[in-house]
Amino acid sequence: MDSKLFTPAKIGPLTLRNRTIRAAAFEGMCPGNAPSGMLFDYHRSVAAGGIGMTTLAYAAVVRSGLSFPHQLWLRPEIIPDLRRITEAIHKEGAAASIQIGHCGNMSHRSQTGCRPISASGGINIYSPTLVRGMRKEEVYDMAKSFGRAVRLVKEAGFDAVEVHAGHGYLISQFLSPYTNHRKDEFGGTLENRMRFMKLVMGEVMEAAGGDLAVLVKMNMRDGFKGGMELDETLEVGRTLEKEGAHALILSGGFVSKAPMYVMRGRMPLYTMTHYMKCWWLKWGVRAVGRFMIPDAPFEEAYFLPDAVKFRENLKLPLVYVGGLVSREKIEEVLNNGFEFVSMARALLNEPDFVNRMQREENARCSCEHTNYCIARMYSREMACHQHLSDLSSRILKELKK
Repeated sequence: MDSKLFTPAKIGPLTLRNRTIRAAAFEGMCPGNAPSGMLFDYHRSVAAGGIGMTTLAYAAVVRSGLSFPHQLWLRPEIIPDLRRITEAIHKEGAAASIQIGHCGNMSHRSQTGCRPISASGGINIYSPTLVRGMRKEEVYDMAKSFGRAVRLVKEAGFDAVEVHAGHGYLISQFLSPYTNHRKDEFGGTLENRMRFMKLVMGEVMEAAGGDLAVLVKMNMRDGFKGGMELDETLEVGRTLEKEGAHALILSGGFVSKAPMYVMRGRMPLYTMTHYMKCWWLKWGVRAVGRFMIPDAPFEEAYFLPDAVKFRENLKLPLVYVGGLVSREKIEEVLNNGFEFVSMARALLNEPDFVNRMQREENARCSCEHTNYCIARMYSREMACHQHLSDLSSRILKELKK
């Protein structure tokens, strides 16, 4: 079978052994905001499973960017532990990447020690928290924090860095008119709303130098009325290409407004609240969660129609992500002109999936798209329900439904 899937390809200065990337889906495996043995074992297993590059997620560039106590925070004292992970990934023949970003209005005072910040002030009912708009000098300082984070990434032995500019986190909050109501040079027109992103890219590209691949995850649509649509996001893509990004990862959705647009399907709310420790948040989500987290239909490669439009308008390498669980669909995506494919849930279900695809032309992973892994990861480490034997009958009933 003539296929690009298992041929090498380049992202900037980096060559991957094949066209597969483990997407930067939040593992929840960093208690105390530091790498754990579980994080080490998981990424080593994915590398051994044949992936071209595996991506650690979601590393805050500063403490104010944290949302969870089990989220990674990039700082000098964790570099030795990160280096052990990159060395293990390299021994298995894969490349190592790390996603960097800032949660913005999704951060929590309990983790950061300060009031959450964003492009503009207001109330984020999804956290829930009061949010402060960033002062102008803070915007410039935050961009520099991304550059400092990239220097730590290089010290830890990573081959690539992924800048998170999507999903309604801080860079995305500046880009979207839904969250950016500023009246200065960082708000208003799209050119102004892209200004923070361009500052970040300037710092990142300078820090990366010529030996670190730079990828950017961006939204093609925010996923709700009043958010960004294709006309603006295509311009964001063109701007990132001009700023020197080596590849774009094409995604969509807003965690604080349209979370299932990112992942698709239905959120198992009882399962999600089962793991919550805060009693009032638990009952609040059970009462209004179906309104706050509306369903979005799942189908394989659900972002492909929009992503094809980006392929038609951009020249740099593009990474497709979203709903890939079979070799057949992956081949279709690659044949549409995309250089790489990215997966998360499929590899949580089956870390060896890439190796199996190489053996089986019709390989398909057994992920059931129940979103148990998503419901659980905000309170505990990400896990596939098919690997667990201690789930309650009520959780199992909800997942079956």
